[in-house]
Amino acid sequence: MPKKPVTPLHREDVARAVERRNPPRIPLVRACWWGEGLAEQYGDRLLGLQQRHPDDVAWMFASPGQPEDMGLSWSWEQGAHDARIVLGDWSRLDEYLAKLPRPESDPKMEKHRDKAARARAEDRYVLFGWWRLLFERGWGLRGMENLMVDMYDAPDNVHRMHAGLTETYCRYIRHASQSLGANGFWTSDDLGHQTGPMMSPKLFREFYFPYYKKIAETVRECGMHFWLHSCGDNTLLLPDLADAGVTVFHPVQKGTMDERKTAAEFGDRLAFLAGIDVQHVLQEADPEGVRREVRHLIDTFDRPDGGMCIAAGNGIVAGTPFENIEAFLDEATSYGAAHRKGFVS
Repeated sequence: MPKKPVTPLHREDVARAVERRNPPRIPLVRACWWGEGLAEQYGDRLLGLQQRHPDDVAWMFASPGQPEDMGLSWSWEQGAHDARIVLGDWSRLDEYLAKLPRPESDPKMEKHRDKAARARAEDRYVLFGWWRLLFERGWGLRGMENLMVDMYDAPDNVHRMHAGLTETYCRYIRHASQSLGANGFWTSDDLGHQTGPMMSPKLFREFYFPYYKKIAETVRECGMHFWLHSCGDNTLLLPDLADAGVTVFHPVQKGTMDERKTAAEFGDRLAFLAGIDVQHVLQEADPEGVRREVRHLIDTFDRPDGGMCIAAGNGIVAGTPFENIEAFLDEATSYGAAHRKGFVS
């Protein structure tokens, strides 16, 4: 473990990693990602890890389009976002779209101003965004089974939903660029399952690609990077995600995607926020096995010009040995810096 805290990277150094412009070390981005039950298990010991291995970006989260915040005229089935059905009837779509928030009057955006100003004063990379973009948002509004059928039975309504959400999202991205000085846009869409995408590439191109492209164009116009989290096997969708304008892809989930093939085929088109496996490696290996896995990820994804950040693959959950979390963070920092020095020496 380092004797003193790692100094966070400057904004330009994170940008250099993302843009493959020879960064000084591999950025830590969502590496201290504490999942279900971990804080209760380890308490202040986790705070010590965060202080020694701080995130190299400053996070600002909003969540436009959450139905509980919109004053809708009906109630819906309660549950997790992948279980409730907000738009049980497509006739409610018009009201939902009409009541989507505007960033200028969103109190969540105002709350970020001071934090963003401090981050800019410290020359930190500001990463703004939210979870659930289009596919995840759609299944949270319609329910998974309904949404899958909708792409065949109600395609016009799916497009209207995506168009309305995209318009709102682009307003938020522009506002974040102007008012927060955001450098990147972060979001999620879990497009993959264990052995392939949740939909065919053909359906993705019809129902998602045009809206991803519009969002990416807005991100690019604002001088920002587009960071996408997507669990599962996204191999067949990566060409379209790259073509649409995604800049950074996370996590390249272990056991579902071929890491070496993915890095070799897409390393000149995408940067990777490579995520260490939280399901098996962090929970089941010993500390030296964790360190080997970190070195494997860095050897695989870090190119001479950069193109890699490192993270947890998802939230690190209770039951994960503390010494394994320490080993992950220490090796990510120490080997990540040494690997970069090897390219310039």
